[in-house]
Amino acid sequence: MGYRIGVDIGGTFTDFALYDDDGATMHTHKRLTTPSDPSEAVLSGIAALLGTAGVRVGQVAVVAHGTTLVTNAVIERTGARTGMLVTAGFADILDMGLERRYDMYDLALKFPPPLVPRALRREVTERIHYDGTIATPLDLGAARSAVADLIETQAITALAVCFLHAYANPAHEDAVGAMVAREFPQLYVSTSADVFPHMREFERWTTTTMNAFTQPMFDRYLARLESGLAQLGFDGRLLIMTSSGGVLAPDAARRYPVRMLESGPAAGVLMSAHLGRLLAVPDLIAFDMGGTTAKGALVRDFAPLKKYEMEVARVHEFKRGSGLPVKVPVIDMLEIGAGGGSLAEADERGLIRVGPRSAGADPGPACYGRGGERPTLTDANLVLGYLDPDFFLGGEMALDVAAAERSIARHVAEPLKLGVARAAFGIHEIINEDVARAFRVHAAERGFDYRKGTMIAFGGSGPIHALAIARKLRVPRVVFPPGAGVMSAFGLLVSPLAFELARSYRVYFDDLDARAFAAVFAPLIAEATGFLARAGVRAEEVRVRLLLDMRYQGQGHEVEVALPSARSPEAAFPELETLFKRVYGQAFAASPLAEPVEIIAWKVEAMTPDTVLSAGYTLAGMGEAAHPGAALKGRRRAYLGPGGGFVACPVYDRYTLRPGTALVGPALIEERESTCVIGAGERVHVDAHANLVAELAN
Repeated sequence: MGYRIGVDIGGTFTDFALYDDDGATMHTHKRLTTPSDPSEAVLSGIAALLGTAGVRVGQVAVVAHGTTLVTNAVIERTGARTGMLVTAGFADILDMGLERRYDMYDLALKFPPPLVPRALRREVTERIHYDGTIATPLDLGAARSAVADLIETQAITALAVCFLHAYANPAHEDAVGAMVAREFPQLYVSTSADVFPHMREFERWTTTTMNAFTQPMFDRYLARLESGLAQLGFDGRLLIMTSSGGVLAPDAARRYPVRMLESGPAAGVLMSAHLGRLLAVPDLIAFDMGGTTAKGALVRDFAPLKKYEMEVARVHEFKRGSGLPVKVPVIDMLEIGAGGGSLAEADERGLIRVGPRSAGADPGPACYGRGGERPTLTDANLVLGYLDPDFFLGGEMALDVAAAERSIARHVAEPLKLGVARAAFGIHEIINEDVARAFRVHAAERGFDYRKGTMIAFGGSGPIHALAIARKLRVPRVVFPPGAGVMSAFGLLVSPLAFELARSYRVYFDDLDARAFAAVFAPLIAEATGFLARAGVRAEEVRVRLLLDMRYQGQGHEVEVALPSARSPEAAFPELETLFKRVYGQAFAASPLAEPVEIIAWKVEAMTPDTVLSAGYTLAGMGEAAHPGAALKGRRRAYLGPGGGFVACPVYDRYTLRPGTALVGPALIEERESTCVIGAGERVHVDAHANLVAELAN
């Protein structure tokens, strides 16, 4: 296959991985993100990576790319000026929301404003019933006039078309979409029946407006990226990571940018699942801490947990319901405002507060020497001795210890009358507790017992904090994969081409037979597999997974039921009710109810087999030392807590630790993009795949 490149844009750094399929060798690179135009860092980083590896761009077959660009555009409100057409009488749906209070005791609740303000919405005469029958025909002329008015008086560049019950019958939305494409070709159009054909208007409409809002920006970004890659001489295949752990061709990504909301973080979780299969560990915690945020996900039976909903742009970072709901397939991730760039300060209560605000890539932490004056988690870890100021990014970027000390002293230590080291350790420990607390809640809500599992730690900051967090959670084992600092980029290299869709069609199970059941799935399967066929995938390479959202009559919550993958829909139908009752019992620990069973939504996941990395791949430059002592780089003073103070810890070169090597902490194990902090008494060994495996001390 030649060479493949994975590129993940983060809030602070952009990560790169170059994999040689023939030699099973991985080259890595990391550089600061360029917020004004992220494609600059992508293109310059690819050129630098290829130059270091001695590879010609013509040898590269695939570039797989993940980015937080869409998420940032929604949070920062930097998308297009977007108009909206709605069914007459329903223009206020976006303002009414779900009419739920996310905090019962807050008398001044705030919600994020809609992406399309009231002045940019226009009502159109039309009405479709819940069963798809037409109650009021579409006034297409009025729709045309409304679009023309929005363009002329409001200067919109994108349009969301959201009609009542369009999921049941998309005819009116399709007619408007075709009219706009014909008469206003410069306008980007998203219809709700295309973006998310699901009942419940508010969520469907917020998802559609988000797609329209980000479409022009994402289209321009992909155009710049494709042009820049062409100028480098790349003539291979560009693939874009989605939030669900698959990749799409650029045409599909342009059509559905809302599916890219969590594309980068999803890649790291996918790589964690890949490692779980390699190590025969079915249940694990994926823990990723980068420069801006920390993210976590649960992997059960070798597969990441998924869902079809998320929230963006929360008013309160950790309060569910305070953001904009989005209905797209997404890996079920926990996001915490904790990363290397998280800002620290002494708050009005006389306590240390860290995050969720971040210094980002510009200006970055004080120790970067780029104009940042506020202390961050990275500054604290540098002062504590966990980071080598002369070996950050493998020595490509020097860190200023004195600047970090001054910043912590001024903003944290002096106001709280603490020493600089104690203040720095307080910053470090608060992040550890915040992450552990968030994991406890996340796992408990999903019935996941992490005390019997394994943690996979990655990201630039993850290996520094992983063991301390694992001790708090009582996770018995932590694995640090080689190249942990850029593992999300690795995940892009194992992501399958995939497309998922969900469509509402509410029907009682008793009203179906096997043939009718299969007939509902048939067009959905054709639509999902069609995206892969247009991307050049042969039919025999496509795997299809079928799922249903089901409930008892009268309930407001559904459970997801997966059909046996080896059976056709028609053959699986006789088992469906039994499967539902089993899943329902596992979810609610309740006996089956004497009520009719309803199917609410029909889901199809079409994908290629997972792209594999050779089990024995090695990082470029990773050799074998004759004995453990040969990997010893020296010693560095590191802070082991108030009880231990600063201790001269051995520092090991990760690249020269051979399989079978065993170490006992305290120790610091360095690679170019991250550092593993091993606490006193923790035992670490290097397994056959060059992973560092830490067993927690009792």
